Parts: sequence; structure tokens; C-alpha cells
Amino acid sequence: MSAFPDTMSHMIVVVAGATRGTGRGIAVALGAAGATVYCTGRSTREGRSELNRPETIEETAELVTAAGGTGIPVRADFLEQDQVAALAARVRAEQGRLDVLINDVWGGDHLWEWDTPVWKHDQDKGLRLLRLAIDTHLISSRHLLPLMVENEGGLVVEVTDGTWEFNQTRYRENVYYDLAKVSVNRLGFAWSNELRPYGGTGLAVTPGFLRSEAMLENFGVTEDDWRQAEADPAWMVSETPAYLGRGVAALARDPDRRRWSGRSVTSEELAAAYDVTDVDGSRPRVWSYITEVLEKKGETGWQAYR
Repeated sequence: MSAFPDTMSHMIVVVAGATRGTGRGIAVALGAAGATVYCTGRSTREGRSELNRPETIEETAELVTAAGGTGIPVRADFLEQDQVAALAARVRAEQGRLDVLINDVWGGDHLWEWDTPVWKHDQDKGLRLLRLAIDTHLISSRHLLPLMVENEGGLVVEVTDGTWEFNQTRYRENVYYDLAKVSVNRLGFAWSNELRPYGGTGLAVTPGFLRSEAMLENFGVTEDDWRQAEADPAWMVSETPAYLGRGVAALARDPDRRRWSGRSVTSEELAAAYDVTDVDGSRPRVWSYITEVLEKKGETGWQAYR
């Protein structure tokens, strides 16, 4: 059994859900470190997913390559077993190994009904949300981990919203969203146990208030003028997808990465541990701002948290 590669230029990565947002940010950051990244998702230049957004896996792959890595776009619906099995077979045939799996499939923003009790929430939408958020991660792991464990030291990163500690004591919008985000945290812990005999690492990570493509569009701003948005006070401590991406890339390069195994951590924790910043040179700490200022109705300004 060969060890986890010491350099990212020899590292093979699959990002499940690389089309936009955090998945794209992580894919590009890993590419900037020299990795070969399979950028997977449902939206391509030939057709969009049910979200009907313009971002594509081809764009992400091109950004990975431009950053210094090798981006390979592969269309895959992670609810379709045969498509994910075909993806795994392709990675095996082309690379012979898998070192990092990023489980970032989501696509449920259009399905949840904000602050709606279960008896009023559309159940078909709620169950579809759970399938997109949880089943996809299980199917991804079922087909890709057999290739990973053939070599020692693999890494699986589950991407969610909120740490285990944060979500445990706060109800997240409605039962479907709440279950989705807590479950993904638990999957990070599960993979830490299942990969342990193979020297592997599994954990869950969460971005803060994310300035994703959809969020910028929702507020009617761009990355150039994002501060002009009329949004929640925490928006001023928001972050780009690159912030968590840089943290995950640093973690993947860390020879002592197993110290994170089983944990649920924020982008700000990774940034502090690896001395990385967002693209503007700041280090946003939105989860700290929420818990230390907004929830306690404190008076400390947001400036102290970025």
C-alpha cells in the first residue's frame, strides 16, 4: 500500500458537487496546489440541472487548470448509482488511485420553505431535499471509497452548513434542512471511523456566510460591490468560496491531517490553523460573530471579525 502523496501534483481528487459555490472554491484551491481534480456535477454546457443556473462543471475544470492543476469535468448525477459507478471506474482506469473525495453535493436551496413546520411544508420537496443532501453523499462514498482504501492515507471531506456543536443546539430553519445539515456532519464522523484502518481521515467542514454566485445574485450585487447589499448584519463578515477552499487545500497538504479526523470544523478554524486568508487578505470569523455578538446582542462591530 502506497502512502498518501506528499505533494499535491501527485494527488488525485474527486469533488462531488463542483459546479458552483463551495465545491468550485475547493476544486480551484486544490488545483492551485497542483492536484488533478475531477469536477463533477449535473450542470454542463449541454444542459442544466433542476436549479437552472448558468454555472457548469466545464467552467470549474477550466478554472482548476488555469490555477495550476488539471481539471477534468465529468457529468454525474449522484442519485444515479450507475453514473457514480462509471465515474469511479473512469478514475481507476485513468489514474489508478483516489486520494481525496470532497462530498459537496447539495442543490436543495429551491426546495426548502423557510420557517415552515413539517405539517405545512411540501413533503415531496422536503424528501427530495434529503435525498439530494444525504443520499448523494452515501452513494458517492459507496462507489469511490473502495478505490481510495486501496492506498493508505485517503481524505474525505464532507461539506455542510454549521458545525456539529452549532447545529446541536439550534434549529436550522425547518426539519428537512435541519436533518440534512446535521446528518452531513455525522457522515464526516462516520468516515473517520471507516477509514481509520486504512490510515485515512474523514471530517466535516462548513463555510461561513458564503458569497456564492447565487447569494450575490440574490442580493443584487457582485463580488466587486458586495458590501452594498442590504442583508443580514452577518453579511459584512461573509466570505468567498475560496476561503474554505484554501483551508481544505492546506489540510490536504498537511502530513498530520489525521488530527482533524472525526471533527466538524469551520472555515475560520482552518484559516487560523494554516494561516490562510480570503481573497481580500482578511480572515472572516462569521460563526464567532454570530455566537459572540449577534446572539448575545453585543455591541462589538463586525470589523473585529474579519
